[in-house]
Amino acid sequence: MIRAGIIGGAGYTAGELIRLLINHPDVEIAWVHSTSNAGNPVTDIHQGLIGDTTLRFTDKLDWDAIDVLFCCTPHGKTREFMESCTVPEDVKIIDLSADYRLAAEGNDFVYGLPELHRKPLVRGAKHVANPGCFATAIQLALLPLAKNLLLNAPIHITAITGSTGAGVKPSATSHFSWRNDNVSIYKPFRHQHLAEIRQSLVELQSSFKQDINFIPVRGCFSRGIMAVIYMDCPVELDEIRRLYEDYYDDHSFTFVTDKAPDLKDVVNTNKCIIHLEKIDGKLLITSVIDNLVKGASGQAVHNMNLLFGLQERVGLMLKPSAF
Repeated sequence: MIRAGIIGGAGYTAGELIRLLINHPDVEIAWVHSTSNAGNPVTDIHQGLIGDTTLRFTDKLDWDAIDVLFCCTPHGKTREFMESCTVPEDVKIIDLSADYRLAAEGNDFVYGLPELHRKPLVRGAKHVANPGCFATAIQLALLPLAKNLLLNAPIHITAITGSTGAGVKPSATSHFSWRNDNVSIYKPFRHQHLAEIRQSLVELQSSFKQDINFIPVRGCFSRGIMAVIYMDCPVELDEIRRLYEDYYDDHSFTFVTDKAPDLKDVVNTNKCIIHLEKIDGKLLITSVIDNLVKGASGQAVHNMNLLFGLQERVGLMLKPSAF
């Protein structure tokens, strides 16, 4: 049985992670850390877990009780935590923040996109940097092209995300009265996930130097991401479809479909569904994921399964709602 600890236990990704782990047949949650909620039931914050767990938050870090640590901390806080604490060498770490996603000297975290780095994850990795949610949807839409050296034109992306992508801490743009019945753009051409996206594409296609023109959009729904991507591409659609099917043939959660996907096809699942279309010489790619599952906590569980030699789909056989 894998024993898990969670820090940053009061946020959306932690709540989703707890939901997944308490239903995982090979995992026991040893503790959920939250200084501000120490001693209180986890269900005081994550009410959807009432009846599923009797866990209480703690402000203690019992390293002897865990095999893996999940960091559900805000961006910048995992690095602070790592610098202030000595995590034992035998405890694996899966970080859901952005702190270790970019390669740098002294950074031993493997970038945890299983569809790109499954082998390093299986071959004894100890520290994993979970990808960003936008980055996951966009990279999965582009990796087969990069592998086949077909990213040779500027890439144009518009992607819309649910309000949970902004985190649990209230802000002016996550307030219900502002977000409801509203759509807005933010960080056009400057979103923080662009760096990790480019890093992965260059890894597969070293010649890639094209612009990535990314417009992120805030949606008036709670969860999910739809990324709509287009670029000039001279290759016929049948051949492109074959390349995508070949790339994802042995991957458990990414699927290519003939029908344009809806966001509801993936909400509450660990799936990414991709649709391809050619119009007047342009390749149009639609990619949909759940930002809290495939874009965060579900991917973290997938990475844990790989780290500990479990079958990839264990604990992640989730079904979307019919409506």
